[in-house]
Parts: sequence; structure tokens; C-alpha cells
Amino acid sequence: MKIKQLKINGYGKLKEKEIEFKDNINIVYGKNEAGKSTLLNFIANSFYGISKNKRGKEISDFEKYMPWVGDDFSGKLVYELDNGNNYEIFRDFKKKNPKIFNEKMEDISKEFNIDKSKGNEFFYEQTKVDEALFLSTIFVNQQEVKLEKQDQNVLIQKIANLVGTGEDNVSFKRAIDRINRRVLDEIGTERSREKPINIIGKEITNLEKEKEELEKYVDIKYNIEENKNNLAREIEKLENEIKTLKEEKLKEENEKIENEKINLKINLKNENNKKINKKKNKIDEINLENKNIFEKNKKINLKKNKLNKIIFIIFSIIILINILQFIFIKNKFFNFAFLLTVPIDLIFSLFFKNKIKNKEKNVKDKIEKINAEIKQLNFEINLLEKNNEELIQEINNNNSNKIEKKESNNLEEINLKIQDLENNLSSQKIQLHTLDLDNKNIEPKLENLSNIEEKLVNNKEKMVNLKNLEQSMNLAKKILEKSYNEMKNTVTPKFTDKLSETISEITEGKYKHVRFNDDSGLVVELENGNYIPASRLSIGTIDQLYLSLRLAMAEELSEEKMPIILDEAFAYYDSERLKNILQYMTTRFRSHQILIFTCTNREREILEDLQLEFNWVKM
Repeated sequence: MKIKQLKINGYGKLKEKEIEFKDNINIVYGKNEAGKSTLLNFIANSFYGISKNKRGKEISDFEKYMPWVGDDFSGKLVYELDNGNNYEIFRDFKKKNPKIFNEKMEDISKEFNIDKSKGNEFFYEQTKVDEALFLSTIFVNQQEVKLEKQDQNVLIQKIANLVGTGEDNVSFKRAIDRINRRVLDEIGTERSREKPINIIGKEITNLEKEKEELEKYVDIKYNIEENKNNLAREIEKLENEIKTLKEEKLKEENEKIENEKINLKINLKNENNKKINKKKNKIDEINLENKNIFEKNKKINLKKNKLNKIIFIIFSIIILINILQFIFIKNKFFNFAFLLTVPIDLIFSLFFKNKIKNKEKNVKDKIEKINAEIKQLNFEINLLEKNNEELIQEINNNNSNKIEKKESNNLEEINLKIQDLENNLSSQKIQLHTLDLDNKNIEPKLENLSNIEEKLVNNKEKMVNLKNLEQSMNLAKKILEKSYNEMKNTVTPKFTDKLSETISEITEGKYKHVRFNDDSGLVVELENGNYIPASRLSIGTIDQLYLSLRLAMAEELSEEKMPIILDEAFAYYDSERLKNILQYMTTRFRSHQILIFTCTNREREILEDLQLEFNWVKM
């Protein structure tokens, strides 16, 4: 795979810049602050996208490489795969995903997987090299190949890590130790104390004891609830019985009231009859007491009638005599004198009538008074008799509606039953109230039981998680050990062979072989056949060894021949070492594209002296 062309519209300090790369060695020259590092990041971010996360840095790459001038934050990268297919990546770095075009300028972006966090994974699908692997192998900068003397062991460890695990920052022993430490710190063992698994186990034991102690209150609460339900049913039954008896009592009282009303009416009727009889007797007494007055009235009437008849007869005789004397006696004096008998008769008649009339008036006044009294008594008798008739009707109606009273339902018995039931009801309610109080006293314990059960579930989940974590770590250890053993048996020999070949060439045979074992780590064979620890090599040789191993890994990480990108990687190499490494690279990695970023002319001068072809790019 080769990078053929870059077109930078705006990226950091770079603007409207085009660069072409060729096969094998390309030297990108520029003084410090000329933009070489920016160009390197443009290449990496074109393939994998730019991150807005700081990743431990002060600012993110997105913020760092935002164009200094203008708003166009984009560019294009043209590359060719080993199969000869050419592709163009156009990235607007403000957007997550790029556009990928094939040689026909067809947009094929959707043909590749798009990860939610990483974006379009076209480059990984084409090369099987992710961003982390890309940056840790073929992308080498000065800080990764040059360490001070006091950091020599760190670099040796990186080489040992690469040989042992394939990752310079991954040590098998450290990984195992770290897993063991994590198991001890984050989980613990049966023999450890005050570790998560011990603390949680102890807490589970204590909680289970508390739970067992409190669970008895569940049965107590159940019994209380059952007793409460029984009492509630009994109370309801008693209340219904009391209600029925009270209704019966009310009915009895109503009947009693009705009977009392009837008796009252009967008594009233009897009183009325007594009054009637008394008034009738009074009438009889009046009639008896005034009998002589009535008889006297009769006599006066007879006498009056008799007088009227006598007067009538006398008057009729006088009239007749007068008529006859006028006819037969012709004496006027006699006629006149005789005629005077008429008024005399009338006077005497009136006299006697008035006398009788006065007597009659006295008698009649008395009789009228007696009759008025009798009439009043008869009126009162009629009222009393009418009242009696109404009372009799009401009594008859009440008697027809009256229900016969059962012998057991008398008021006294009903009252006794009600009193007994109410006493029983009061006792039952007191028991129910007592149960309610007991229930309230149990509730906090049951609530505590609920909290304990919840804590117990959480702790058991934590224990399961710890067990799962322990199993995962043990599984990781097994996988790591298996992978490590496979690495030692397959990959490590390849790396040590390549290292041996590389160190022999770059040291002109001074060091011939490099070996790796668990006990001694990395060892180097001297010309005399003796082995020494790699830590005894010079720092310059160790730098070369580390770079050589990184370069050797470039051939293993992908089926594509990935370009090797070196940023100021030779800044601390002397001229001899630089010549050896450049000669080695141009020979050993002839099929790879090599991009060397530098701020000096040393690489150019050595390549020209060696008469080796290279592409010169000036920033």
C-alpha cells in the first residue's frame, strides 16, 4: 500500500498545499515549526478521522488542528493498495464520516461498515490495521526511539514486550501481576481480609442472620392479620345482630307506643262515655228538678186556652146580644149602654190575658233557660259521641294492623341481648385495636426485613459480579498464558530471528543473535558466542534495536505492505548508525513506501552518497 498524493485545503497551519509521494523512500524536509507534525497528523486523521476527545491531552486534535485561517477544515488523500486499486479519501473534518471514491470516481462510502463511535471503517476493512496498531508500529516518532540513559531499562522492557506479546506497552509478567493485583485488590481471596469479597461475604452472613431473626415476624404478622380478619368478621356479625335487635326493639317500642295509644283511646272513649252518661243524668236531673215548672207551663197554657175560649164565648154572646137588641129594642140609650159591654169585655179580657201572659213569660224564661242548658248538654253529648266514634274507628284500624308479638321478643329480653352483644362487641374492638398496635410495632421490623432482603440481594449480586469478575480474570489469565505460549512458540521466534538479522546488519556483525526467555528477558549473543542481557548494550544500539523491531513488525501486521512513517526518528543517531540504518531499510524494506520526516539534510546527503533514489519533499 502506498500514499500517492495529499491535498490539504485547511488543516492547522497548512492551507492549500499539495504533496506527492513516490515508491520506497520519501524525505519530507522542513525546519522546526514548518508543519511536518501537522502533516503527519493529517495523514493519520485522514485514514481514521479526527477525535474531539482530549484523550489525556490538554486539547483535542480537533481543536488543535482547526485551521488558523479560514473555515475550510478539509483535505484529500490518494492511496493505492497492493492489488493496484486506487482510492481517494475526502474528509471534511467537521463531519464524522469521509467520502471514499474509487478509480471511476464513484462514491463507495456506504460499502464499508460505519461504527457509531469510530465512523467509517474503510481503512481497517482494507488493511486490517486499526488506529492504535497503526500508531504503535509503522508510525514512529522521535520520542518512541530515543530515551535517556536512565530510561534504558524502559526501552529494553518495550523491546521485550514486543518480542513477548507483540505490543511494546504490554508485558506478560506485568499483565499477569496486574491481574493478580486486581484480583487481590478488587476481589480478594478466602485468606485475605478487608477485601471486597471478604467484606461482602461477612455482610451477607450478618444480613442472613438478621433476616432469619426478623423472618419470624412475618409469621406473627400473618397470624395477626388472620386474627384481625376473624375479629373483623365477628365484629361485623355482632354489629348485624345488634342492628337486627335494635330494629326489633324499635318495632317493639313502636308496638308498645301503638298499644299505649289504643289504651289511651279506649280510656278516652270510656271517659267520654262516663261524661255522656253524666250529662244525660244531668239532663234527667234538670227535667226532674223542673218538672213542676213544665207542669205549671202546661197549666198556664190550659188556663190561657180556657180563658181565650171564655172570652171568645162572652164576646160572641155580647156581640150577638148587641145585634139582637139593635134589632128588637129601639131604645137608643139602652142600645148605647149595652154597647159599652164590648169594650168592658175587651178590657177584662186584656186584663186577664196580661195576668196570664206575665205568668207564662216567667215560666217560659225559666223553661228557655232549662232548654238551653239541656241543649248545651245534648250538644256536648253529641260531640263526645262523635269523638267516640272516631276513637272506635282508630282503635279498630290499629287492631287490624297490629302484628302479634312473639313471646321471646319482649323489650326487656331484647335490651339484655343488645347489652350482652354490645359488651362483646366492645371487647372484640379492644382486641382488634390491640392487634393493630401489635401490627404497627411489627411494621418497622418488617420494613427493616425488606431493607435487609434488598441489601442481601444487592450484596449477592455484588458477590456474583465479583465471582464473575474473578472468573473473567482467571479466564483472561488462561487466555493470556495460552496466547503468550503461542506467541513464544510462533511469533517470538520470528521476531528474534528478525532482530538477530537486523542487529547483525546494523552493528556489522558485532552482535549476532537475540533471544528471549521468561527468566532473563532479552539477551544478545556476542561475537565470541557469549550471551549478555540486552540492558548491557549501549543506548544507541538499543535505540537501533527497538526501531528495527518496530520496522520488522510492519511486515507482520497486515497483508498489505504498509508504509513506514518516521518522524525525526534518527535525530540522535550518529552518522555511522544513520548510514547503516538507511542502507538496511532501503534494502530490507524495498517493497515498502518509507516516509522520513526530518529537519536536517543528513538523510539526503547519506542517500546521495550511497547513490540511492529518493523523493525529496520540501515543506
